[in-house]
Amino acid sequence: MSGTSARPRATTRSTVPGEKRKLQNEPVGVDVIELPVLFALQAEGIKVVDGQQLMLEARKIKTQDEITLLNSACMMVDAAYEELYRFMRPGVRENECVGLVSKVLFDLGSEHVEGVNAISGERCSPHPHVYTDRVLRPGDPAFFDILHSYNGYRTCYYRTFAVGSASSAMVDAYKRCRDYMDAAISIVKPGITTADVVKLWPKAEEFGFANEEAAFALQYGHGVGLCIWEKPIFSRLVSLDNPEVIEEGMVFALETYWPASDGWSAARLEEEVVVTKNGCEVITRFPSEKLLVAGTQYFTFSGPLSNTRETQSPLNNPGALERVKR
Repeated sequence: MSGTSARPRATTRSTVPGEKRKLQNEPVGVDVIELPVLFALQAEGIKVVDGQQLMLEARKIKTQDEITLLNSACMMVDAAYEELYRFMRPGVRENECVGLVSKVLFDLGSEHVEGVNAISGERCSPHPHVYTDRVLRPGDPAFFDILHSYNGYRTCYYRTFAVGSASSAMVDAYKRCRDYMDAAISIVKPGITTADVVKLWPKAEEFGFANEEAAFALQYGHGVGLCIWEKPIFSRLVSLDNPEVIEEGMVFALETYWPASDGWSAARLEEEVVVTKNGCEVITRFPSEKLLVAGTQYFTFSGPLSNTRETQSPLNNPGALERVKR
């Protein structure tokens, strides 16, 4: 009322929600918690239990609004890869690529760039997950994973490029990586399981690892939503023994990797898909059906320099020895 001070209504024990619903002595499920809060609850005698698995189960199927937000987040990464493709050339550093990607995402409305993996050259095999100040060189492979958030909804989105040109070993590795990806996407539909997908992927020993634990997250799949890694999970480490059924409305990312025969190059790909009534829709749209070569297109007296070439190798000039001998 006018002229009076509003006073908070006293809360009596009878209005405490826990008591009203007879839940005051029940455990409290928590998905994410800070340690001081956890300790404070425990000090009050409240039993805190894992509520994360329940929340992940509840978030497996996305609403149409959630799918729209996830699609919008991918659109921003499409744009980031477009600028990155135009930017990459010999002399550019990995961390400069990260800065460019971050700027594009923030300009388009991202609220949080969670991470940009930028891996190039000899760092591609084995595969780390951090960027450095390494300088790109002609013939380098370079792959990136762009993770950001738009209105709370994340992306996990790999692409692989070659700088200037690609060796035959790198081209072959990319084809193998793409084939595993396409095989997996081709069977995605409601009713199959995560085990059906991972059976199409190579065993760890086939691409240089001792076991599935050592190769974990290289041939991999995971739900995407409010977190980067949600349900369902696709991995030969767990999915063969614990398959999850694919349902309409799920959104998940599939990741494949293949090291090249040269011992240092490698290809890495990732596509996000929405499970539809009869199949799936790919929402990561930046081109990846074939290996893209970024940087300057060089020309010789006889025409364009081939984009598939061994770096400073006699294999680029077949018959050179015979010509010299003549």
